[in-house]
Amino acid sequence: MFTIDDLADRLGGYLPSDEIQQVKRAFYYAEQAHDGQRRRSGEPYVTHPLAVANILANMHMDHQSLMAAMLHDVIEDTGVSKKALAAQFGKPVAELVDGVSKLTQITFEDKAVAQAENFQKMVLAMSRDIRVIIVKLADRLHNMRTLGALRPDKKRRIARETLEIYARIAGRLGINTIRIELEDLSFQAIHPMRSERIKRAVASARGHRRSAMREIQASLQQSLDDEVLQGTVVGRQKHLLSIYKKMRDQRKPFAEIMDVFGFRIITEDVASCYRILGVVHNLYKPVPGRFKDYIAIPKANGYQSLHTTLFGPRGMPIEVQIRTREMEAMANNGIAAHWLYKAGQTTHPIAEGSHARARAWVKGLLEMQRHAGNSLEFIEHVKNDLFPDDIYVFTPKGDIMELPQGATVIDFAYSVHTDIGNNCIACRIDRHLAPLSTRLESGQTLEIITAPGARPNLAWLSFVSTAKARSAIRHALKHQQQTEAITLGRRLLNKALTPFETSLEELDEAVFEQAVKELDAASQESLLESLGLGNRMAHVVARRLVDIAHGERHEANVAVDNGKAVLISGSEGMVINFARCCHPLPGDPVLGHLSMGKGLVVHRAECRNLVEHKNDPEKLFTLEWSESIDEDFPVALRIEIESRRGLVAELAGLVTDADANIERIGIEERDARLSTVNLTLSVKGRVHLARIIKRIRNLPNVGKITRMTN
Repeated sequence: MFTIDDLADRLGGYLPSDEIQQVKRAFYYAEQAHDGQRRRSGEPYVTHPLAVANILANMHMDHQSLMAAMLHDVIEDTGVSKKALAAQFGKPVAELVDGVSKLTQITFEDKAVAQAENFQKMVLAMSRDIRVIIVKLADRLHNMRTLGALRPDKKRRIARETLEIYARIAGRLGINTIRIELEDLSFQAIHPMRSERIKRAVASARGHRRSAMREIQASLQQSLDDEVLQGTVVGRQKHLLSIYKKMRDQRKPFAEIMDVFGFRIITEDVASCYRILGVVHNLYKPVPGRFKDYIAIPKANGYQSLHTTLFGPRGMPIEVQIRTREMEAMANNGIAAHWLYKAGQTTHPIAEGSHARARAWVKGLLEMQRHAGNSLEFIEHVKNDLFPDDIYVFTPKGDIMELPQGATVIDFAYSVHTDIGNNCIACRIDRHLAPLSTRLESGQTLEIITAPGARPNLAWLSFVSTAKARSAIRHALKHQQQTEAITLGRRLLNKALTPFETSLEELDEAVFEQAVKELDAASQESLLESLGLGNRMAHVVARRLVDIAHGERHEANVAVDNGKAVLISGSEGMVINFARCCHPLPGDPVLGHLSMGKGLVVHRAECRNLVEHKNDPEKLFTLEWSESIDEDFPVALRIEIESRRGLVAELAGLVTDADANIERIGIEERDARLSTVNLTLSVKGRVHLARIIKRIRNLPNVGKITRMTN
């Protein structure tokens, strides 16, 4: 059984004796705090924190991380407080322990919300000290190693969470030794039979492949020796989940997956990496398009290596990775390599760069957290953001930006800065204008064009792929809707106050504050927003304001619409919507219906859908079009016309000449001679539409033209 003395012996290799004594003191404190507690397997509970500290020792983590590992369950499972820990072991250790601990004092409605809230708490702790996540990953790894004592359903739940969150975080931080083990243990818990079958097949295949592997490894090593290049060739094993995913996603049998031979060549410096690449390409022919240079352009998690695929003996595919010893340490330990080098009292640019990237990533998580509506939405954003496949694009100044596979121009704009994304109107890719929805490819140079008054578009949510862009767009749209709802609410309330011969500007501030309190609103802005969204009636609030102002109740039924119309310009935004049933145009007589949660919906006065609202006049508003409208509005026409060749082209040319756009066109053949054309246009208003209809009537054999309503 592994003991604290065994751990102390291991720590002697890289920590001074006084720090080892502090780690031992933390162990004895935890042993006393957990006295009498046992794990489900029956072992004393303190064996778990000791095992977690041992995992961290493998990564040469500092003494404070090891102390936090010893104490990480003390706050949650015993009566010891954070304050008591700080007094005993110092504030940094207490903060680390608190960051890893769950939210134990709060009751949540379900496990999903509890997990999401706990993850949010951990992200906040990570922003203060990145070591929190490394301790948490080690804790999760030991829990996964000892899942055996749990019920099958609980095993699967923990394994799914591990696969979706913690294994991906380990990958994002470059800690691949932990990522691979977490993935394989999760796969084993979720699909025990599949895992066991693949494990047996791998063991069998390795036996058959041993001689071929030795032959290729020897030829690679010999070619390095012939060129007097220092390098060690080692075989590379695929892990179980990787094999399973390839079989499932690529629909390949196990034999095809295992046909690929993997090798890693470890050398001394970067120059040797490129020289070795030339040697292996000279020995075996490279597969076109299968070379990747992650040394010149590292992955987002700091991973660096040269990757190439070769045609080996008898056409066998060989995958070769070439890297330095420092890159190998980074590939295995990722951000933990920062402390591995610190333990030797030296710094290394690769490790320092990885640490800086990790801090930048956590900063991005915090920004997402601020924009997310709730903890569940935030954790979904994080899951989407943790997929590892990246592309690399360039800014006009030549800076490299990493983005996930499938990222669009909008994703790039938000990755540069939230304000750039919010104000984005166009883009140039390699100096050519391109749509904002364009999916990016590695190597492209992007230039974003912005405008000060531009705003995010709801349609962007349908094609963006990064969590940062999605959360920022939602946040901006929500803020935009709030602002517009407050403006509309103010206009509606002033209109409702007109019969009382007053306005908001004339009422005393104390009157408004009293009304806010009596109507149980959070603030003046909140009250106006609810009016603009149709969740409250303006005439009710107006009546209450007047009652408070005069100290009396107005029981008379004051008419809501006194003939003074609300002006609309077509550019109000998200809280004034134009009904799709009747397609109102500037120049049409229009009425507004206040719809709960949507705001004001504009209909043509004769629209059939308004009939049901005629009995609720307090929700209907007389509207007038502003004289300064410069928007396009959709309108649907139904045209009966004689069938002939080139009819669609004829109509399209006519509409274009009239400065309008065709949104949609469809033709129904009534018989061999007559057709019905359904045409949806974008026009400036009723006068513009009349000009277009007049032109259509001048075409030969045009019958009835009808402006459609649904």
